Amino acid sequence: MLGRISFDAWMPFIGVIVLIVAGSFFFPQILSAEYLTQQLQIAAFLGLLATGATIVILLGHIDLSVPWVLTGAAILSTALVGSGNPILSVLAVPAALLFGALIGVVNGIGVAILRIPSMVWTLAVNSMLLGVAVLNTGGFNPKGESSQLMVTMASGDLLGLPVSFLIWITISLALTYFLIRTPFGRYLRSIGFNEKATFLSGVSTPSVVFAAFSIAGMCSALGGVMLAGYANQAYQSMGDPFLLPTIAAVVIGGTSILGGRGGLFGTIGGALFITLLTSILSVMQIGDAWRNIIFGVIILVMLLFQTLRKGAAP
Repeated sequence: MLGRISFDAWMPFIGVIVLIVAGSFFFPQILSAEYLTQQLQIAAFLGLLATGATIVILLGHIDLSVPWVLTGAAILSTALVGSGNPILSVLAVPAALLFGALIGVVNGIGVAILRIPSMVWTLAVNSMLLGVAVLNTGGFNPKGESSQLMVTMASGDLLGLPVSFLIWITISLALTYFLIRTPFGRYLRSIGFNEKATFLSGVSTPSVVFAAFSIAGMCSALGGVMLAGYANQAYQSMGDPFLLPTIAAVVIGGTSILGGRGGLFGTIGGALFITLLTSILSVMQIGDAWRNIIFGVIILVMLLFQTLRKGAAP
């Protein structure tokens, strides 16, 4: 399997090593097991979002509804736990995942049935989710709390590794299996290369698009549930800071923004790279504005690199 992994997918892991070595000169604690374990925990939140985004980008589409799918799932799950009803508390996590899947279906309707560009449709869905949340909460932070399960998923550890990291890697491995070993993965990449040709070959392309956006929605929702468990609450706009890093993690991981090429192995490296870079920039007291500039530059450089490699290919 490792032999089939492209050089592009290995690049973010090389970048992680470079960041650790370079960062250790300014911040020696970066080499400690405690610090690195904490970074794995934090990377899992971004990694889950990037996992879903990778599936959609392989289609040649993009999902900009990530911030408020995440926030909506966090608000829903904490509200069910905070209701005081034990049955609703148990259903908090499944309900949040169902919410993410349903938003994915809505995104699939706009993209596959109505043929509206995914960037426009998902951005509109994100805006509508924002409006619904504001109407529901009156613009104030939502009431509710996290369940013990949510806290364990976000902050627990197993065999010395964060539970959140193990959840992320397990989901990534399961989805990688489906991408490599099932027709769904082949159809996904084929649509990314040429949707019309894939449809004319007899593939039900709308079904693949629906499935991809639903998977992405559930990944975003699970990220929201775990972030709520980490903070022990949901709050307005908690997903907004994650949109640009999510796309950056996918692009850095070697997945083509035009679709058809890439995979989840590189995305894992991309999420680790972005998380570690963010941590080092925080230690260096670099403000949010400059962080966004740096992420934007990284995305542009990787897109340029991919374009040049594609142009140089025989």
